[in-house]
Order: sequence, then structure tokens, then C-alpha cells
Amino acid sequence: MTLYPVVLCGGSGTRLWPLSRAAMPKQFLSLVGQQTMVQETLTRLSGVSSSLGRPIVVCNEEHRFLVAEQLREVGVTPSTIMLEPEGRNTAPAVALAAIKLLQADPDAVMLVLPADHVIRDVTAFHRAIGLAFQAVERGALVTFGIEPESPHTGYGYIKRGKAMADVSGAYAVERFVEKPNAETAQSFVASGEYAWNSGMFLFQARHYLDELKALRPDIFDACMASMANASNDLDFTRVDAAAFRACPSESIDYAVMEHTTAAVVVPAQIGWNDVGSWSALWDVAEHDANGNACRGDVYLDDVSNSYVRADGRMVTVIGLDDVVVVETADAVLVAHKDRAQDVKHVVNRLNAEKRSESTFHRRVYRPWGSYEGIDAGGRHQVKRITVKPGQKLSLQMHHHRAEHWVVVSGTAKVTCDDSVQLLTENQSTYIPLGAVHRLENPGKLPLDIIEVQSGAYLGEDDIVRFEDIYHREK
Repeated sequence: MTLYPVVLCGGSGTRLWPLSRAAMPKQFLSLVGQQTMVQETLTRLSGVSSSLGRPIVVCNEEHRFLVAEQLREVGVTPSTIMLEPEGRNTAPAVALAAIKLLQADPDAVMLVLPADHVIRDVTAFHRAIGLAFQAVERGALVTFGIEPESPHTGYGYIKRGKAMADVSGAYAVERFVEKPNAETAQSFVASGEYAWNSGMFLFQARHYLDELKALRPDIFDACMASMANASNDLDFTRVDAAAFRACPSESIDYAVMEHTTAAVVVPAQIGWNDVGSWSALWDVAEHDANGNACRGDVYLDDVSNSYVRADGRMVTVIGLDDVVVVETADAVLVAHKDRAQDVKHVVNRLNAEKRSESTFHRRVYRPWGSYEGIDAGGRHQVKRITVKPGQKLSLQMHHHRAEHWVVVSGTAKVTCDDSVQLLTENQSTYIPLGAVHRLENPGKLPLDIIEVQSGAYLGEDDIVRFEDIYHREK
């Protein structure tokens, strides 16, 4: 049986604001190592099995090009990237992947992994997968339980039942427990019978769908209908949006694992952390002699047990303990480490006030490259635009703004109505309001331009697309 990684990329990661935002959540960020979290999730599987199939990644449609680009950067070629028109939790997401896998391999085994977890001991993780695979060969639906390091109240727990007779180290699941209070968590850890619920699973695709059909036929039917009219678009699989939106939102635990008689837990000590808050990120980061975790241009004086991150400017902290300080181009967070979870209140307030800082960074990524806001006023806006080699923006026009482009570096191919010209460093052009235009990079180096917009309305929704190689809506 072939093992297929199924990576779930649907989270929003709001508890790590201002670094993690809706348009660029934590799974696409480099939080611990040099790679992003989704890249680490896939690359740590190297060598796990001699029969490792190409992965399926399930993500929100808005993040599809981020996923494609980040997988390309680490040389991972997915079998497909499945697009959810809306999030419906893990049970439907995994069902879509299972249906897709069974179209090509009736014996497919799925290794279901969230894209945003830290695993320090990769060797131990591989051993746990091998053990779980043995249980799956005997008909189990396996969940990975993390041996608890503390009476953590932020995780669900799994109680072990009887040991499997023919797979040493695997146990029947006696019950799942919601996040407990501190006293209950302490008793769980003291008993030695409980593990943290990691949200990682291993099972045959066919077995999972059979259990889902028996236990939650409403979810099963909605996912089957979604896939019946699915279509392929570049590297992506688009499910039927209306059918999927009608699907109930439910986790694998609630939909299947808490009710099936085939649930098995494999306890593991793998250096796991779901990095659900800034204090959790401090837990897994490397510390200096004073217990501080720093990243970027940081200067500390009489500071201890703190997390300080500078993404653009120098950050100095003096005489504080147990704090979180995070600087980005357009926002700064300062909090006591014990209150790190309360950042969700900030995000809720930003959303209520319809402020862009909850969704976008100053640098916004597109399939062709990125743009970064530099300045904005009542009737003008300045952006720095970077176009990757060989890429091009859509053929488009604007109803409310004109644009001036100045090439900073690289070569630009500019279409403006019936005119096509090549521009190089320090050359410029003007795009009148209403002109049909396109920007391309025909070179082998990145193209950087400064764009000055002027007009009565400068929103990103003032774009009429006539042609787009990335198949975005017109």
C-alpha cells in the first residue's frame, strides 16, 4: 500500500498576529527554521517510506498560488492542490482528498497532517508513522497522541484503552476528551493514560470514507456531490462550490474518530507543538542565556524569558521580563507572554472596523510576484511592484485611476492599448485611465517598478480583467 501525505492548509493563524494574517497565515511563514511551516511539513517526510506517493494539499482558494510557489521552492510536486471555496473543518477536507486518491489508487493510505505544526524529532516521527502503518494494515484508523510534557489546558486529550495484540505500542482509543481545566489536566498527566490530541491521522482512504458514510452520511454525500462536478485548473482541483458550501462543518474527531470502533492511538514523543500562540512559539524557539528568543535586528538590555522579533526595523527592549514584542512593516505587538492568547481580541476589533491590517501585510503576494504599499494619500497611492521572471499581470483596465510606472531594475514589457514597448532601468511610461494594459517580465531577473496611481478611487477591486494566465476571475 502506498502512503500519501494529505496536508491541510486551511487555518487562519490569527493568534500569531501581526505576523500571521488572513492573506498570509502562519503555515506560509518561516516561524522556526528557514523554511515555511508547510514546507517543513512536507520535507520532513523524506525517507519515511519506500512507497511514498505525491502529496495532496488542501487549501483555501485564496491561498492556492502561495501553496504552489512554496512547494515549487522545495522541489515538491503535488498530485494536486485541492481548493476549498469555504472552510468546512477537517472531516470534509479529508474526505475530498480521499475521494481524489481513490480515483487512482484503491488501496491508498492517507497520512493526514496539519500544515502548521512543529516536530523536532523527525526520526521518532518516522518511527511512529511506521508503527501506525502496521495498525492500519490490520484495519485501524490511527490518530497520533503526543506524550504530554505538562498539564496543558489548551489541547484535547486521548485516553488509551487496551493495547493492540499484534502491534506493540498501539492502543485502542477509550475516549476523546475536550480541553480540560487545570486540575483535570493534572490528573490526566499523573495517570499516564492520556496523550495530547495532535490532529494527525493515518488510515486507508477507503476505510475513512466507509466510516464517514456510516456515521455522517450528510458529510459524505455533500463531499461526493462536490467531487462529482470537480474540475482541473492548472495544478488545482476545483470542487463544486455550491455542493461544498452545503456540507456541514465538522472535525474528523467529532465526525468519525469518537464514534468508530476502529480508532487506535499511537502515543509519540516527537518534539511536537502546534504553535498556537506567541508563548508557544517562544517554547519551541532557541533561547539565549537569559531565556530570550530573538529574530531580526534586536537589542536587549536586562530582558529575560521574552520573545522579540523584528521584521524590518531595529527593535530595542529594556528592563522587561516575560514579554512578546513583534514588529512588522505596518503594526507592532507588545504583550505580556501570559496574555499572548488575547491577540485574538485585537484581530476581532480590526475586523469590526474593517481595517486591512487583519488581512494583509504591506507586501501582498500574487501569482506573478508581489506588491508593497509605500505611500498613500487622498487621490494617490505609491507601490513597489516585483514581477518574477517570465511572469505577467493580467490584461486589464481601470475605471477610476491612471498609473505611472518607473522601472527600478530589470526589463519591462508594457502593453498599453495598441502599443507594446520594452522599458529598462530608469525608463518610465504612463497608463491613462481606461487604457487596456499589461505588465510583463520577459527577462531572467526579477522586475522591480515603482507605480504611482492617481484618481478618485484606488481600490484593488477597480480591475477589469480581459485575459489572465492564472485563470483568475475577470
